Amino acid sequence: MKLLLEMRPALDGHAGIPQETRLLFRGLSLLEDVEVEGMLQSSSRILARGLMPSSLRQSRDRQINRLSRVVVALQSRDDLSRLERVIMALRYSLVPLRTMLSVVFGLRQSLGIFDAEHFKDFVWRALFARTLPPSDFELVTRARYRVARMPWSALHAVGLATRRLGRAMYPRLDTRGFDVMVAETPYPGRVSGSTKLVVRYHDAIPLLMPHTISDKSYHQASHYHALRRNVLDGAWFACVSESTRQDLISVFPEAESRAVTIPNMVSHHYFPEESSPDRVPDILRLRRHPEFEGQSAPIISRGGETPPYLLMVSTIEPRKNHLTLLSAWEQLRAEGRADLQLVFVGMLGWDHRTIVKKFRPWLARGGLHILEDVPSDELRLLYRHARLTVCPSFGEGFDYSGIEAMRCGGVVAASDIAVHRDVFGDAAEYFSPYSAHDTAFAIQRLIGPASEPRRRELVSAGETVAAQYLPERVLPQWKTFLNSLVTKA
Repeated sequence: MKLLLEMRPALDGHAGIPQETRLLFRGLSLLEDVEVEGMLQSSSRILARGLMPSSLRQSRDRQINRLSRVVVALQSRDDLSRLERVIMALRYSLVPLRTMLSVVFGLRQSLGIFDAEHFKDFVWRALFARTLPPSDFELVTRARYRVARMPWSALHAVGLATRRLGRAMYPRLDTRGFDVMVAETPYPGRVSGSTKLVVRYHDAIPLLMPHTISDKSYHQASHYHALRRNVLDGAWFACVSESTRQDLISVFPEAESRAVTIPNMVSHHYFPEESSPDRVPDILRLRRHPEFEGQSAPIISRGGETPPYLLMVSTIEPRKNHLTLLSAWEQLRAEGRADLQLVFVGMLGWDHRTIVKKFRPWLARGGLHILEDVPSDELRLLYRHARLTVCPSFGEGFDYSGIEAMRCGGVVAASDIAVHRDVFGDAAEYFSPYSAHDTAFAIQRLIGPASEPRRRELVSAGETVAAQYLPERVLPQWKTFLNSLVTKA
């Protein structure tokens, strides 16, 4: 079986969909009788073509020059001159028109070949190093890759422009020779008739909670129209949780027979280990978010011991519900837990300023810490020694942080939303995401003097629940699913 996997998300970020993309590529590459190729595409930049059938007859130096230009095009640059920016803007402005014409005339978008033999360092560091261990270097750098030249955002632009003609139209990729293409989100394109399209469906938040996303109008419309085209084209959907699957079929009931649930895989970086909490204060100092350098008070320890702390790992943006946790923590401190620290790990996301404004007094006073770019070995230690990992989101598709904490032997409290009940099962303490009081009460049940029996119960349940998301448990589900698609062909 030949499978093409969209790699665009792996170029951006660390956790969430970028991490899942890397883990999925690695996992599928290990399956017997499955040959995986990665599709390189930029969100916003036009790529060089890679090697086309005609260029395969060129001399080796000319081929390498073409491949090198793909690498250059995939790099974001802040040092462009004004002239270069103007030229790039003009080039990009013509892309949707050219792409639209290809749709009108029924032309296929060719996929160039990217031979990674001389570019292993780029492939590893740009796509995989933030998630996979060095032992996977050869596995992913010897793989084959294809190049989709047109930017992902330009494909969306074509669909949004043509929807005014009655229906959104998208370019067709030339995927002949591939049995299956897996896209990591609703894909703004179509595949060859001989290829099954599988959409890795992470969540329906742009449709069902559009008030919680950035660039609301564009994000909602691009998600909906690409998803609708995928459904009409007969795509299959591998949903990351049963809650996500139910959300999908509540919008598109006709997709029910083509939607399955295959959960995300947890990274090998997270596992229980015996370690000392003595390193925690150093991590809080060294991984302090640069935005707040010089604004945070020193860490106060009692009698040389690491102070107890609550941990939340998530991008700082409104949907993640940092402020309810902050209010609950303030309540706990006012009620006698003055030593309790609050640690946030994550990037600054959209509309973060209102949230950060509430953080600043505590950053100056001490007790609250905002970290970024925490290496996985240090995050594993933070999960392990937190009094509690809290997952307070209003909406999620899966929520890696709770499962990662469980894998590390940590205790988890989570907002009482359908996806958390689905993914975490009985391995978390639940609370209303709309009530700081209820959140504080749930936390107190797990950190108070009488909490040890309940904590032991949750750690034991967490070990069982998190094991469901190990690669050796998830990959057979992918194998069965993919085999069924090829059998149906």
